Amino acid sequence: MSIIFVNSGVLTTVQDRGRMGHQRYGFHVSGAMDKRAYEIANVLVDNFEQEAVIEFAVMGPTIKFTEDSVVAITGADFQPTLNDAPVPMYHAIQIHKGDVLKLGFSKDGVWGYVGFAGGIDVPPVMGSRSTDIKSELGGYQGRKIANGDELPIGGNIPTLLHLEKRVYDKPVYASPVSKIRVVLGPQDDYFTMGGLSTFLGSEYEVTNQCDRMGYRLSGETIAHNENGADIISDGIAYGSIQVPSQGQPIVLLSDRQTTGGYTKIATVIGRDIPKFVQRKPGEKVVFEAVSVEEAQRLYIEEFNEFQALRDKIKGINTGFAALKLFFKKTFKMGGY
Repeated sequence: MSIIFVNSGVLTTVQDRGRMGHQRYGFHVSGAMDKRAYEIANVLVDNFEQEAVIEFAVMGPTIKFTEDSVVAITGADFQPTLNDAPVPMYHAIQIHKGDVLKLGFSKDGVWGYVGFAGGIDVPPVMGSRSTDIKSELGGYQGRKIANGDELPIGGNIPTLLHLEKRVYDKPVYASPVSKIRVVLGPQDDYFTMGGLSTFLGSEYEVTNQCDRMGYRLSGETIAHNENGADIISDGIAYGSIQVPSQGQPIVLLSDRQTTGGYTKIATVIGRDIPKFVQRKPGEKVVFEAVSVEEAQRLYIEEFNEFQALRDKIKGINTGFAALKLFFKKTFKMGGY
């Protein structure tokens, strides 16, 4: 089966967890911006953890289905409709041949996702189906989706058991100021004590200079000490916060460069990156320092939350239909 993009939206791409293990060769990791929403979309439609989804920003696509399917819509509220009737987010939704799913403008947040039972069947490149637009590889022809594009959906899974139980609480993204937790370093010693206090005690606003590579913020100037703002280039982690000489932070994200020569005052913890990337231009954040141990505890807590959701979904997959679904997925992934 396949899906046809009647309208492609603003920035629609195929994404999964990302292209791991290739930064040393200069390749971007890419992958979903809001990995929490990405994971939940796959869980709700009973996919393997690294199946590809479609990601979109600001205004979503309009999609026509050529066969029956099951989808889950997560992330920001794009006010989805199916054949012009509203449908819920964070629910598994039955789709029939000929149906048209429309994602409008985001009501809150920035990034949205549609997961399809069986995943998106595009060829993996270096172990990932994620689109790297800058390098023109992965996803669909290494580019963003255009009007009229047709994407194959894998598995031929027309329905799933107990759709009404495949539900997750929709997050609330709209808030005047969002608290974002960080681990200080690795170059926090390049800043004055006043600079560190400014970073952790001030509000910073998301500017219009924001994309999949990173978000530039504006606010109080963060002062460097006598070591200055430049370092010998080193690796860039997901969520690294660079502070160039002008003293304004830049948070580096999915399509970040592999190395950089500006001081990094801190790194956003994995648990809070989804909350951060859903901030729109003009919205504000404050940073709070936590320990590495606390960041790890929060990561494990979220991992266990996802595992509990997967266990719940597995628990409602009983009988012959579940066995049939298992074998479809196993042979699709080359497990036997």
